[in-house]
Amino acid sequence: MPMRGRPLRRLEDERYLTGRGRYIEDIDLQGQAWMHVVRSPEAHATIRAIDTSSARAMPGVLGVFTASDLADLGDLPCTVQVASLEPLRIPPRPPLARGRVRHVGDPVAFVVAETRDAARSAAEAVTVEYDALPVVADAAAALAPGAPLLWDDIPGNLSYRFQKGDRAAVDAALASAAHVADLTLVNNRLIICPAETRGGIAEYTEAAGYHLQLSGSGVHVLRNEIAKSILRIPPERLRVSCPDVGGGFGVKNPVYPEWPMLLWAAKRLGRPVKWIGERAEDFVTTTQGRDNRTRARLALDAEGRFLALDADTVADLGAYLSQGGPGSSTNAPANAIGSGYDIPAIFMDVRGAFTNRVPIDAYRGAGKPEVNYMIERLIDEAARRFGFDRIELRRRNAVAQFPYRKALGTVIDTGRFAANIDPALAAADHAGFAARRAASAARGMLRGIGVTCFMETARGAPNEGAEIRFDPDGKVALLVGTQSTGMGHETTYPQIAADLLGLPIEAFRYIQADTAEVRAGNGHGGARSMHMGGAALCKAADALLAKAAPLAARLLQAAPDQVQFADGRFSVADDPSRGIRLVELAAAARDPANLPEGEAPGLDTYVWNITDLITYPNGCHIAEVEIDPETGALALCRYTGVDDFGTVLNPLLITGQIQGGLAQGIGQAMLEHTVYDPDSGQLLSGSLMDYTLPRATDLPDLDIVLNGVPTVNNPLGVKGSGQAGAIAAPQAVICAVLDALAPLGVTHIDMPATPERIWQAIRAARG
Repeated sequence: MPMRGRPLRRLEDERYLTGRGRYIEDIDLQGQAWMHVVRSPEAHATIRAIDTSSARAMPGVLGVFTASDLADLGDLPCTVQVASLEPLRIPPRPPLARGRVRHVGDPVAFVVAETRDAARSAAEAVTVEYDALPVVADAAAALAPGAPLLWDDIPGNLSYRFQKGDRAAVDAALASAAHVADLTLVNNRLIICPAETRGGIAEYTEAAGYHLQLSGSGVHVLRNEIAKSILRIPPERLRVSCPDVGGGFGVKNPVYPEWPMLLWAAKRLGRPVKWIGERAEDFVTTTQGRDNRTRARLALDAEGRFLALDADTVADLGAYLSQGGPGSSTNAPANAIGSGYDIPAIFMDVRGAFTNRVPIDAYRGAGKPEVNYMIERLIDEAARRFGFDRIELRRRNAVAQFPYRKALGTVIDTGRFAANIDPALAAADHAGFAARRAASAARGMLRGIGVTCFMETARGAPNEGAEIRFDPDGKVALLVGTQSTGMGHETTYPQIAADLLGLPIEAFRYIQADTAEVRAGNGHGGARSMHMGGAALCKAADALLAKAAPLAARLLQAAPDQVQFADGRFSVADDPSRGIRLVELAAAARDPANLPEGEAPGLDTYVWNITDLITYPNGCHIAEVEIDPETGALALCRYTGVDDFGTVLNPLLITGQIQGGLAQGIGQAMLEHTVYDPDSGQLLSGSLMDYTLPRATDLPDLDIVLNGVPTVNNPLGVKGSGQAGAIAAPQAVICAVLDALAPLGVTHIDMPATPERIWQAIRAARG
């Protein structure tokens, strides 16, 4: 029975559930010291003086360091290329602030001591004198004339202006359209809270160089950027590895200031140095997500056909450009804007603004949730204003002929954009909604339903490596350059290899996230692991078998065209009893005596998969909510999704991925509210007492139906599923909220739809 398609439980879960996971907290090296970072309490200020004398004199302190000590280190990189109308403005970002701080949490010094407590106590004894500067904590305000400047050499706080599309065609369509729906939408800033905060441990020896273990992702990218941009050493002198990682969601991808601090201190002090961020520290140091304001317009003809889409966006970048920060509001949404709808003309105009906030970077979906939310809200708005049926508008305009070239150039190879709507309506019992709404009304409650769609563009970096290695203990090692931070790669990759090589799943050992073992890779991101890494593994298996077949023929004394492979064994076609198992053949291949002259021993095989083809996960999601009009209290009663992820390798894991993403998307829509004080730039939602994450009690059963058509853009036929839930949920929930509030005259609400916001909207509508 094929392993692919089976709902196997994750092989790695046994060690997690029995306390045998290995996280940064679990790693203690002989002689290690601890680091604690001194951070700015000011959002914008010049640093007048730093007094470290008291801290240096405290027991157990090994050193207190400021920017002048790290003067030989380079700046943190921003690696995203943006086609800005003017050169992209990237301000310097040293590991420690030099002369000026620009957001609360900006690092100004660090202490290394014998123990964690000693380092923390000494950090509290460091005295920093600040001269406060004017603060701007809103992107639109930052771009306004006369706004306080974060960077003296960056006029108007503008990092870039990105435009893409045919402005003339869009303007003409808007001018001649029978109908134009317009909305101003806020995609709220999110604080990302993986179960495990960021942390790392660094060591250095003259012989081996540096080794950084961290709770992060994308080890090869991190190694290359830290070595090249900051330490200025050959990459082979730096090893980066990750043990188990307790969640990432994109925010553990970038280079952070703590990584060069740890590495520099380990070399300076001649001993390992460890740091683990506290939760409150994580809130003001780890990159945050989303945060843009868009004026969007959708042009329609008299029959409701979409003619054009126009989007004018201001994106908040925070105080610095994080490694991938600009991409979330430019390149990523440009591929997905318009979702799976036939829209002949699209134009997007994005301005990226510096503010005195924590920097922005990729977070689950990175740009795709924002543009999917925009088009779905516009469709419901057009239906409301102009008398169309909102479901029929989606059916009428969904792409149905493939391949389809979108207005901004991406080519969709296949999808079930309209075909999944009716199955979703059936699964959600849409026909029974009227009765449920009446029952709610009888109890004095408002009930609404949101029927929305989504389309993701999944690929990430367009290349990936995979290696198949036969180890001396009989195990077959799979070394892939992607990385799991909870996605189940330890299970899925062996499932793929088991089918390709005809071996039991127990025969495989999965190795990831270590630059000393895995040759190269681009980590996760963009729901790329199976599309890119899985495809690389398929190509590695094909290359391995092509290499093995002539050797099998030689050992079996048969003509090459008479040798066949099945169920992990090479055999002779006209005499199947003559055969050799793949593992035995790999062992024989290590002996040069078995090989033709000049052929390298071994069957170990490595491939580097290069493809710029994107996959397009898509689906229809339906949310049903109930609202208490007296208090604004909101309950999510039902949630249904029918999704096209192409070939399903493991439905249990895919469903888990979707449900996790849905929880995050629902959290954005209903609960998660990042609040900065506009005058001081202080983060007011700076702890889990103030920032609300979704809990199990906030979620109904999440009913997911997998109903896909395979893509032709990779050999597995898979479409990425890791980000889909976070892309699909926000619009489904908010459209349901507005449907519930429609009888009261409420036509707009921004995320998150908290009880207070709902109550205020109801009061405003009642006058």
